[in-house]
This record gives sequence, C-alpha cells and structure tokens, in this order.
Amino acid sequence: MLSAKDNEALTRVGRGTPMGELMRRYWQPIAAVAQLDERPTLPVRLLGEDLVLYRDASGGYGLLDRHCPHRRADLSYGTVEACGLRCHYHGWHFDSAGRCLEQPFEDVVHPDGRFRDKIRITAYPVEAKAGLLWAYLGPAPAPLVPDWDLFGDQGYKQIVFSEVPCNWFQGQENSIDPIHFEWLHSNWTAAQRGESGRAPRHLKIAFDEFEWGFVYRRVREDSTEQDDLWTVGRVCLWPNCLYTGKFEWRVPIDDEHTLHVAWFNDPVPGAAPFSQARIPYWFGPVTDPVTGRYITSHVMNQDFVAWLGQGTIADRTQEHLGESDRGVILFRKRMLEEAAIVARGGDPKAVVRDPEKNARLTLPRVRQGPGARSIAMAAEGPPRMLWHAGQPPEIAEEIRRIWTERKGA
Repeated sequence: MLSAKDNEALTRVGRGTPMGELMRRYWQPIAAVAQLDERPTLPVRLLGEDLVLYRDASGGYGLLDRHCPHRRADLSYGTVEACGLRCHYHGWHFDSAGRCLEQPFEDVVHPDGRFRDKIRITAYPVEAKAGLLWAYLGPAPAPLVPDWDLFGDQGYKQIVFSEVPCNWFQGQENSIDPIHFEWLHSNWTAAQRGESGRAPRHLKIAFDEFEWGFVYRRVREDSTEQDDLWTVGRVCLWPNCLYTGKFEWRVPIDDEHTLHVAWFNDPVPGAAPFSQARIPYWFGPVTDPVTGRYITSHVMNQDFVAWLGQGTIADRTQEHLGESDRGVILFRKRMLEEAAIVARGGDPKAVVRDPEKNARLTLPRVRQGPGARSIAMAAEGPPRMLWHAGQPPEIAEEIRRIWTERKGA
C-alpha cells in the first residue's frame, strides 16, 4: 500500500512536480522520422505541454509551444521555411531556438523598432535517432540520446505507436513485474481461446539494479538457474522503458494519457548487408471499433487492458502487495529517490553525457532457452507480429518479400 502523497508524486508529470522534473531530464521519443515525410508539422502533447513538432525546408527539426505568442494561433497549421516555422495567421516567423525572426507588418511600419527581438517562444531541442524523433524538455545542457546497441543491429525495423488513456506509471510498473507473463500472457490468453492447461509456474524471482535500470530474473518450472532467464534476465530500462530484445517506451503525454512507443528490430535471413532507407511506423489500436471493448489478442494489447483496468490514475492506497511485487516496490522507491536528487540540483540515474562512451551501449538480452524470442529466424518464414494488433498489410507484405528475396539469394 502506498500513501496518497507518494501516489501523487509518482504519477503527476506537470512542470514543477517530482516526476515531471525527473522525466524532463531524459530524452523522450515522440514521433517517427517518417511521420514528417507526410506533413512537416505535427501537433504533440508531452509531459502536459502542448507543442508543435516540425521539420523545416532545410531538414532541421524544431519543437515549439503550440500557440503563437502573438494572438495564440495554432502553429501546427503553420508553414515551414528554410529556417524555422511561420505562423499562418499573421506571418510571425520563429526558429528552432524560439527566436522571432520576422513580424511582417511590424517590420514594415516600425523597421527600427525591433519588436521581434523582445519575443521568444518556448522551444525544445529535437534529435533524430533510430527512426525516431526525440525531445528534451529539461534544463541545459541537454544530455545525449542513448545509442543502444540494438539500434545498430542488422534487421527489419518498425515503430508502433498507441495512445493509452491512463497514467504512464501503470505502464512502467508493468516493466518490472515478471509474474504477469505467466497469467496475463499465458493462462488468460489460453482461457480466452478455450484451451485447458496452465503455463509453467514461476518458482523464483530476483531483481538487481545496474547502470541503466533493473534486471529481473526468474526460474520457472521449465527452466533452471543455468538458463538465460536467470543468468541474463530482462531489463526494466530506466526511467520509462522495457527492453526485451525490443523497446517499449511509456511516454507521458500528461497525467491521464500515455504514448506507447514500441521499436522492433527483427532479424532477416542471409549474410548480405541489409538496411532500410525509411523505418516504417504505424498506429496500433487499443479498442475494437466494432465492439468498443479493449483488444486482447496481442501481447501489448493485453498489457494495455491490465493498465486501463487500474483506472485512469491507479489508487495505490487501495493495494495489497505481495512477494511478487518486490520489483514494483523497489522501482517506486528508486523513482522517488532520484526525483529528490533532481530537486537538489543533481543529475539523476542513467543520464548520458560522455560522447566517447555513447556508442552501441550494451543491454542484457535473452538469446537462448526458455524466454528467448522464438519468432526470430523461424524456419517456416518471417516472424508474425505477436505484440501489437493492427499491423498494416503492406508492412507484413514487405517483410515477406524481403525474406523471400534473401532466402533465395
């Protein structure tokens, strides 16, 4: 059971709140690079702030307050220039640092007035990495976007977004809860299909903190302490991600909404080099449009059902935690401790600042035995999308084509 005060501290993400300030010390994935190929401006909401993401005509990225400081027009309808973004309403022009470069009428009637020099709009840095656009809303100097080793591995990459109408912390607690795999993703799934039997039971779990977060380990009835599930374990990646040979970021849109960002890199057959000019993205549905009920057919959709069932913001004062919740208790404690470090002016855990060290950062990865990704390099053909409902047929077809071409080479 958690106090109401601590529950509030762990869930609120606005500026000035403990978690809001902590999460602003990290880069957050907010869109796919390919999204701005289709339209150069995109309205986004992040950590309770309404913003506009854009790519200008020179290929530079920017992230500005959604509303023009002149008459509060919506800048997501603005037009991109060679440098920056121009408001559609009266033509005020801003660069990626938030400087006002031009005020067309004011500049005509008061050419020496330099009113534009007095105007600044909220602006945040943006970086492109691994097909994603990352935003940093914290104080300068900004740290580095971590360069995880999986980003550089050869394989077919794709990005899936889902907007989940609940607090982000419910999602991240899921990242350090090994027992739910046995029930939510195995026994419950089998019951929905009318199948009998039970998944292998968990016999033992353990949690270890390391530089980039936490490793959780398990022994099930079908494994031993010699298997990767125990010797390597899975990673609850600090501060808001799960890493299991793929990434799942739980990005706080605001207190009551989460942008779930899944990044996949599936192996392709053959030894010849493989690369993608464009990493595709798609949006995974949460609700069945026919029935109105939550989708339960895929792994991540099942997670969403569990998070949403806790309420928009879970009331942790009503919980009764047990032995299986040791990781959740540890994670809550450490988040509050790191928020206190930020409040004192310090750098929190897992902030990357040394460019010499930020190259193919290695994370533990289960590669063999129980718990390994059985879909990788399956002999019968390319991997099926087991994780998210709604994969577009053109992406599934592209994966099949690539497999056919490379297996026949």
